[in-house]
Amino acid sequence: MSIKLGDIVPDFNAESTIGNLNFYDFLGNSWGILFSHPADYTPVCTTELGYTAKLKSEFEQRNTKAIALSVDGVEDHHNWIKDINETQNTEVEFPIIADKDRKVSELFDFIHPNASATATVRSLLIIDPEKKVRLIITYPASTGRNFNEIIRVLDSLQLVDSHKIATPVNWKNGEDVIIPPAISTEDAKKIFPKGVREIKPYLRYTPQPNT
Repeated sequence: MSIKLGDIVPDFNAESTIGNLNFYDFLGNSWGILFSHPADYTPVCTTELGYTAKLKSEFEQRNTKAIALSVDGVEDHHNWIKDINETQNTEVEFPIIADKDRKVSELFDFIHPNASATATVRSLLIIDPEKKVRLIITYPASTGRNFNEIIRVLDSLQLVDSHKIATPVNWKNGEDVIIPPAISTEDAKKIFPKGVREIKPYLRYTPQPNT
């Protein structure tokens, strides 16, 4: 199947480094980041999982749980985690799904046959507490992901959900945000008491509402 933005992600049960795992139960009412890796004991993946582990407190602040997937088995995952912890100076505590039969990879369309018939590409989904897909990013196997960008998008999505705004190009937490065109300038001045800066009738900024 093909997963698209706004879709409800499918539930599944799988073996993982924390035991048998039900995806929905694991996520609970949290946001989720599900990201796939071509294989264990690969250099790019090792750096990615190490960096993700270092972001633990950042994810906790955002009510977000990370869960990785690789097409190797649980024993390999556990041994690989030792290497990750050693080489990346961290402690991997989030689960890694063992997907030897590729059922989860195929369920989430993580295998792209023209790239590799067996290995998963570097796909990443951000999933909201309603189990809806809010972001899809897919990288080639040779390129490590930018997890600072993942944090940035999480901040944007959570801000968008709590306030009637959008975020501009290269926006970072704390910077001005955009007022959507559907809101009139008159209404915007009531909704956003910090002020409205109009560049064009369709392009208006306001300070980030929650700072």
